[in-house]
Amino acid sequence: MFDAVLPLAAFSQRKVVASVVLRVVTGRSSVVFDSCWGRNMRVFLLGELRVLDGDVELPLPSSRKARALLAFMFATSRPHRRERLCEMFWDLPDDPRAALRWALSKLRQVVDRPDQVRILADRERVEIDTGSVEINLWQVHGELQRRGQTSIETLERMARMLEQTPFDGLDGAGSDLFEAWLQSEREDIEISRVEVIRQLATHPDISEFAAKKWRRLWREANPEGADEYARSVSEEAADVANSQPTAERHSRPREAEALKEQRIGFCEVRDGTKIAYATIGSGAPLLKAANWLTHLEFDWQSPIWGRSFAEIAKGRRFIRYDERGCGLSDWDVDDLGFDAFVEDLETVADRLGLERFPLLGISQGAAVSIEYAVRHPERVSALILLGGYAAGWRHTVDQEERARREAVMSLTEVGWGTDNPAYRHIFSQTFMPDAHAETLAWFDELQRQTTSPRNAARFQDAFGNIDVRDRLSQVRAPTLVLHSKYDQRIPLAAGRALAAGIPDARFVPLESRNHVLVGDEPAWKVCAETMAEFLADQGL
Repeated sequence: MFDAVLPLAAFSQRKVVASVVLRVVTGRSSVVFDSCWGRNMRVFLLGELRVLDGDVELPLPSSRKARALLAFMFATSRPHRRERLCEMFWDLPDDPRAALRWALSKLRQVVDRPDQVRILADRERVEIDTGSVEINLWQVHGELQRRGQTSIETLERMARMLEQTPFDGLDGAGSDLFEAWLQSEREDIEISRVEVIRQLATHPDISEFAAKKWRRLWREANPEGADEYARSVSEEAADVANSQPTAERHSRPREAEALKEQRIGFCEVRDGTKIAYATIGSGAPLLKAANWLTHLEFDWQSPIWGRSFAEIAKGRRFIRYDERGCGLSDWDVDDLGFDAFVEDLETVADRLGLERFPLLGISQGAAVSIEYAVRHPERVSALILLGGYAAGWRHTVDQEERARREAVMSLTEVGWGTDNPAYRHIFSQTFMPDAHAETLAWFDELQRQTTSPRNAARFQDAFGNIDVRDRLSQVRAPTLVLHSKYDQRIPLAAGRALAAGIPDARFVPLESRNHVLVGDEPAWKVCAETMAEFLADQGL
């Protein structure tokens, strides 16, 4: 059977409908977990891959590669280049495109109907139309993103679903690229499982007997989170018993309240990459350009970013987004280059209708912010650059240091996702040499959860190529540059060079060795106060 080539434009009307459904299913609008949308196909990605037409289970191809391809397309639900699919599943010396065509012909026998073509393909790309498909993994993600209290019954059903191994039986069905994607998907799903357990353990309507079970499971999965909750409950009980005021305690976890209040959305860049963004607060906007190692949800729970972001968000509308390849944004992306980073920023600003706003750039986000400010001078009212640089390591280091950097990239790709944090310590010890041991441990785990091993290496490679030195003199926005004096990751000289190159920029050195400032260190207090004063001086 040949691989029919169908023009994707012919399905434009269907794809519009499918995109609306996708927004509902994935939680970008309200989702009801128990709803039945009148669909005639159901797909199970938790556990072994299963496809049902009504109540009839459909036979799947015997080829594991074909089944893995089907699961991948259902899970991602977006177009993929044929070359990319060949790399992921048929890294063969002879004819991988023929193997892909054969697999698609087998999958069409499963999902296509005489009156409904679901596998859409042209000569360059392949995708699956999920507009009339109910996918259990999407239901779980959608329910977790829905605002409001979820019922105990629904949470328990989700917990049972999430106990199963996602994409079970598909290990080894593709190349290292597929394995990396599979691992990252499972890690994300494990995060969802822990969140469901947390909600059950703390649900106001659950019985004490059931709560004990879920607290035990929560402690097994996330000891720090469970113990912190137990401590807060004990403190509250003690305050009530002693009639002590609780205002201070309730105001302390601003980060936890912020996590409940922030609103997460998604926008799509021209190349099809979906970028996750979050807004919190009200008032004048402040947009933070993405930098590596962020996660819109986990950051608020972080001893690193949580307190810092809560401080920045006071009295204004604070906007963040996750880098492509990182956090809640798409991980499986072809382009992790500088121009793509800038376009992501442009897309988020356009999506939110920001006409004129101050821009915060941290680490490599500083270079992205500079490029954006030069391209769009009418929109950037002020620049704040923290721990930034204008030129990546490939432009500034000698051959010996270049060899070390390239060796670290190789180590990253093989060791990033392992349980042994030794590989990730390469970063945590230079990002935050003065942080507490528990903060470093949290940062190690954050690294693993925010991106895949392959992407972690690709990010390092991309950052090495950054060079906006010729753009510094073209910046017209008032600029504040802050940099740790003893930064172990990006030397102070890089921050000075930024300030020297940008007309009338103000430079403030900070008493710290940390590249990533921690919310409880004195240098962060100076940093936060200086940023607030700078924005106030600009009338922002």
